[in-house]
Amino acid sequence: MRIFACLERSLIVCGFIQYQPAVRSKPRRYHPSQMKRIPYVLIAAWMAASSPMASAQQPRPGPRPAPETGEKFKIGIAGYTFQKFTDIDQVLETMQRVDVHYLCIKDFHLPMTSTDEQIAAFHAKLKAKGVTGYAVGPIYMKSEAEIDHAFDYAKRVGVKMLVGVPNYDLLPYVDRKVKEYGFKYAIHLHGPDIKIYPDAEDVWNHVKDLDPRIGMCLDIGHDTRNGKDPVADLKLYQSRVFDLHLKDVTGATKLGYSLEVGRGVIHFPELVRMLREVGYTGVCSLEHEKDMADPFMGIAESIGYLRGVIEATK
Repeated sequence: MRIFACLERSLIVCGFIQYQPAVRSKPRRYHPSQMKRIPYVLIAAWMAASSPMASAQQPRPGPRPAPETGEKFKIGIAGYTFQKFTDIDQVLETMQRVDVHYLCIKDFHLPMTSTDEQIAAFHAKLKAKGVTGYAVGPIYMKSEAEIDHAFDYAKRVGVKMLVGVPNYDLLPYVDRKVKEYGFKYAIHLHGPDIKIYPDAEDVWNHVKDLDPRIGMCLDIGHDTRNGKDPVADLKLYQSRVFDLHLKDVTGATKLGYSLEVGRGVIHFPELVRMLREVGYTGVCSLEHEKDMADPFMGIAESIGYLRGVIEATK
């Protein structure tokens, strides 16, 4: 008898039957025919609880937070990855699908001649997709006028870091502009492909005596292709590493070329451990340079591999 009474109370609590108060002088007694119905009532209650309507009342569990959540560093994408895709909406859709929220802005997505209204509209699009434009560049600068233009552009965009490639002889002028504007200037190194800034050591040697806000964007692929160890360089030059471009390469030589993260010679578990060791607080931006007419699978693979390494090395 008590089983049926408990079941009745459970059905009332779950809302399957209505509670009807009654005054009783004696405990309710159930007829044997009612007892025979208990299994059927239990089945009906189970079916009701597992019905689509009942399931709809319970929120579905969402995905786990990205593995970099809680790390000091952040994961981003360098705008150059989308060189063939000047439509910022397509860029943001891709970033949303891979759950990446930091973009290094290239001028083919936001031209340097943009008006304040166009810049505001650009930022509104980023905000709607949960993306922050954290820097602009890389921008090549071969004259003082081009430096002036780049600094003014960065200020109007509202970022606190400019990624640039100035001629060596213009570095004293860059030093003056950094003091004037007050934000960081990260020199993008380019491996053996161009004559200036081939690796982290070269950037360090040219900026170590300048304003401490002048440092480098450590492109680990280009550093590797110039015969260097980007993990060791991150530790050695940590005080001047303001930005980091991620890519993998097939070899530590000029003949090495870029490919998906995890398929080349760079040891990413060591890199992630070093990011933690030096307390890097900047963005690690994927700069995917393979299949640039159709980079989407490579972007997803590279971000997925990197996050797997982050998770596995915790």
